[in-house]
Amino acid sequence: MKFSHYLETISGVSIYPIISLLMFVSFFVIVTLWVLRVDKKTIEHIENLPLENDK
Repeated sequence: MKFSHYLETISGVSIYPIISLLMFVSFFVIVTLWVLRVDKKTIEHIENLPLENDK
């Protein structure tokens, strides 16, 4: 049997793709807004983290 047959028998399964899409879009929007609003010094600090030898 195909996997899609099992999904057809579950009631309310059509909501999961919608929830997944909403989660992806909201995460993408939040990250985009954060990148646009973050301070330049914070970006410089984050980009230099791999180069620091502090432990």
